[in-house]
Amino acid sequence: MLLAWNGAINLTAIRDPAAIAVRHVVDSLIGLEALHSRTVDRFIDLGSGGGFPGLTLAAAVPADRALLVDSVAKKVRFLSTVIEATGLDRHVAAVADRAEALAADPVDRGQWPAVTARAVAPLPELIELGLPLLRVSGILVAWKRGDLADPGSLGEELAAARRALGAIDRDGRIDVGPALGDGRAQFIKAPALAAIADHRLIIVERGSGPIAATWPREPATRRRRPW
Repeated sequence: MLLAWNGAINLTAIRDPAAIAVRHVVDSLIGLEALHSRTVDRFIDLGSGGGFPGLTLAAAVPADRALLVDSVAKKVRFLSTVIEATGLDRHVAAVADRAEALAADPVDRGQWPAVTARAVAPLPELIELGLPLLRVSGILVAWKRGDLADPGSLGEELAAARRALGAIDRDGRIDVGPALGDGRAQFIKAPALAAIADHRLIIVERGSGPIAATWPREPATRRRRPW
């Protein structure tokens, strides 16, 4: 379905099914352990686009409730079609909305145990958008790629993310790990997974304190005053 719709609404630049399997599906499943280890069965996925990681994780958890969010209505129509076709519609929904609007709604603000986001925005912005949606001790799971030691790459983005977290949630913390590290050692050198060898999974855990209603800021303000 992704490939069938892709020509009309450009859901992915990857056209080869085998590459999609690794660079989208397997990459999305890297976040599964973070959810399972915290017994998370409800999450909200920001910038769902073609359904990664939201649809993949919703099927694999399996999710008691998953909300896939994208600001582009055409992409939400695609997501809704796939949700219905795969029988996930009892527990999974897709909405055309922005994280700022959801964070202003008491139904969602501070209610979610997990927020996921992959290839959506810089990490400081994800922290600003995602943390207000989390309940205490909830986690933001973000997919990134790059070299932490390179100041012009992921290292610089992570430094800005720590500044954002310090301003928004002083009790929060950030953990960074290689996508294929630790318990996945047997897979690290698999040739098929070379495309995601430099990927990182970043877990941002919300602290116990309140998050001010001023967060997140409007998009124009974030552009004027980035982290």
